[in-house]
Amino acid sequence: MILSFISLENEKLLNSIHVVRDFPEVFLDDVLGLPPKRELEFSIDLMPGAGPVSISPYRMAPIELSELKKQVEELLEKQMIRPSVSAWGALVLLVKKKDSGVRLCVDYRKLNKLTIKNKYPLPRIDDLMDQLRGAFVFSKIDLRPFLDKFIVVFIDDILVYSGSMEEHREHLRIVLQVLKEK
Repeated sequence: MILSFISLENEKLLNSIHVVRDFPEVFLDDVLGLPPKRELEFSIDLMPGAGPVSISPYRMAPIELSELKKQVEELLEKQMIRPSVSAWGALVLLVKKKDSGVRLCVDYRKLNKLTIKNKYPLPRIDDLMDQLRGAFVFSKIDLRPFLDKFIVVFIDDILVYSGSMEEHREHLRIVLQVLKEK
């Protein structure tokens, strides 16, 4: 998990934030394996009559194929993925990152077309901004590195906001305790 800390008064380094030091297990450098099985099981509801979709892979250059193999082996080693014999299959591709590395991506658009959409509307941005009125301290927790690895969320950031530093420490402590327990 990556945490950005911003204060309108001044900026501080992550390790100087006392509440962050109290939750080292929440701020792992690397994730080894999937989390323990949870009580709630997630499933994807499909439209009636929808059958398995499997797409042939894109052709890749040898260097891309080598990188793909390396990343898949790393994910297998960390037990974040496992071999599958499912009738379902999605395209895998490599996307260039700003730092000149590559990110492994899975193209689930064909599956998405067959899913029954959840009816959870996103909040209006102006309503969200109204909630921030009067706040002076903000912490944004970026869960993107773990999205679809062991977290299912529809928006991958948590913004913690507070009117004072004292209030903010307590708000962060509450959020981090929940993340630690889950």
